[in-house]
Amino acid sequence: MNLLRNSKAGLVSVALAASVCVALGGASASAKTGRASSHAASISATSFTNTFSAMKALKGIAAAGHGKIVAILPDTTSSTRYVEFDQPDLKRAAAAAGLKSTDMVVQNANGSDSTFYSDAQADITNAASVLLIDPEDSGTGATVENYAKQHGVAVVNYDRLVLGGPADPYVSFNNVNVGKLIGTGFVSCVSAWHVSHPKVIMMYGSPTDNNATLFAQGYDGVLASHFSSHKYTLAAKTAGTWNPTSPAPDALQEFQAAYTAHPTANSAVIPNDENGAPIITYLKSHGVKPKTFPTTGQDATLTGLQNILSGYQCGTVYKAVYKEAGAAVALALYLRDHKQAPSGLMNGHVTDPQNHKSVPSVLLPPVWVTTQNMKSTIIKDNFVPKGQLCRGTYKADCTKYGI
Repeated sequence: MNLLRNSKAGLVSVALAASVCVALGGASASAKTGRASSHAASISATSFTNTFSAMKALKGIAAAGHGKIVAILPDTTSSTRYVEFDQPDLKRAAAAAGLKSTDMVVQNANGSDSTFYSDAQADITNAASVLLIDPEDSGTGATVENYAKQHGVAVVNYDRLVLGGPADPYVSFNNVNVGKLIGTGFVSCVSAWHVSHPKVIMMYGSPTDNNATLFAQGYDGVLASHFSSHKYTLAAKTAGTWNPTSPAPDALQEFQAAYTAHPTANSAVIPNDENGAPIITYLKSHGVKPKTFPTTGQDATLTGLQNILSGYQCGTVYKAVYKEAGAAVALALYLRDHKQAPSGLMNGHVTDPQNHKSVPSVLLPPVWVTTQNMKSTIIKDNFVPKGQLCRGTYKADCTKYGI
């Protein structure tokens, strides 16, 4: 899941460009004014698959570059993706490009801002030439970026934008569109499940997380007309958190408080699967039946997918981590060799709302997954193996939906 804490969370305006060819921070002056690499036509934002075969086109750049690429991930609790997918996929992408295993390092800060910063300092001391950073705290991220710049080390904002920094390049999914998918998926589900008078509990990610702000921008925008026309009733809004359960404040506590205050509520917009899982367990314990209480999610976790199969969650936003990992490693390899990234890879830009700088970006498309396309997305990509998804009581559900 995309997380970012910042003291002044703002809206990132996303403007896709047909062709953006930008010299990126951390490259030498000659690279900034020189020609793009001869490999420029080989890699684009649409090149990446779960076989990482496109990375072979970057073997020349991998061989020519110097220093380590180090990815620092945020935690192991807010989403299962960081351990299950980001860590191995970053390494697989680098290996497919021919990078030595000792030159691709993946770390996890385990939710500690001080660990994140100290790891970055140590990495730079130990010959890192490119950092891929995904900090929970935007201030920590900006501090790392400035420290790296002082030491001639390039930085890529991985999965979330660091606000207030020096506009280092950004690799992520279009997060406003993630929110729009949650909103439109919820609307479709309300109709399909025949919920005639939706009374909605609106839930949010951490209010200090700019990505959470973007998700909310997306789904609030979709649902605004439904509330203003009185087709839907807004039962409650929560303060927002990325903690599914303890430590407090947590999503389950926020939902319980809202549901207790508004016992006729019959649906909830929830920003990710991890926050939704304990809420769905709570609803089941209170006798809520399948396909009567629409909820939403994000990240295509095993639990989220099984909640979809059993009729307690409408759908989930699937962000194929292998695409993000491949794009980030590809960009890092260009930076490592002081080469200009090709316009096909740098397919957009975002604007940092804190300092209004334009940030060159790789923006990847998210997908809304339901029972109808789970087989052609999640199972096809082996994001969650069929044998794992369809075990036990979910075997019959998989058969029902042709999975």
